[in-house]
Amino acid sequence: MIALIFGPQIWVKYVLNKHNKSLPDMPGTGGELANHLLRQFGLANVKLEETKPGTDHYDPQDNAVRLSPEYFQGKSLTAVAVAAHEVGHAIQFNRNEPVSFLRKRFLGKAHLMQKIGVYLLMGIPLIAGIIRIPHVAGLMLFIGLLTLLSSVFIYMAILPEEWDASFNKALPILEKGGYVPATYMPAIRQILKACALTYVAAALADVLSLWRWLALLRYVR
Repeated sequence: MIALIFGPQIWVKYVLNKHNKSLPDMPGTGGELANHLLRQFGLANVKLEETKPGTDHYDPQDNAVRLSPEYFQGKSLTAVAVAAHEVGHAIQFNRNEPVSFLRKRFLGKAHLMQKIGVYLLMGIPLIAGIIRIPHVAGLMLFIGLLTLLSSVFIYMAILPEEWDASFNKALPILEKGGYVPATYMPAIRQILKACALTYVAAALADVLSLWRWLALLRYVR
């Protein structure tokens, strides 16, 4: 069970770190590639910004591609692949492609369910400290699992959008544009797969955070 939950996130981090080494023959940084691609695809209205480490994403509300410093300034395979992946999302949303509506439809629900679950998990131990509620641990376990697993399934529902950004957008761009030497393309495919699975892997790992809430019962009972 632990391997199933943590395995995907460990693999994603391993792949991204493995290929995050500066290469002298890389023609430009991730930020330079993203800027070039946005202009090439007529997306001059899309902002390109440097963001906090580990928070690479495309923000459809601000219409902005955001890259962490190591990818924005780096000349690694990971930097290039992540930049192309996030530009892929910008292409989806600015073209109003059907796959881009998956995020609008499901992601807000995932965040709402997480908030509701957190409030319930915070409230139950406090109530249990005042009123004796039988089987509190079982109730918390049920609510926690329901909340967190629902988030996993919702992130899986938007997986086609992530997959499209990686393999229908970023991969053809990098292959046909000659932005990466052919010898590195197998590694690029692996990185793009990791990019597509990032959210699902993180949601799975969050399932084990439930045990922190159950541990609170030891202090309120």
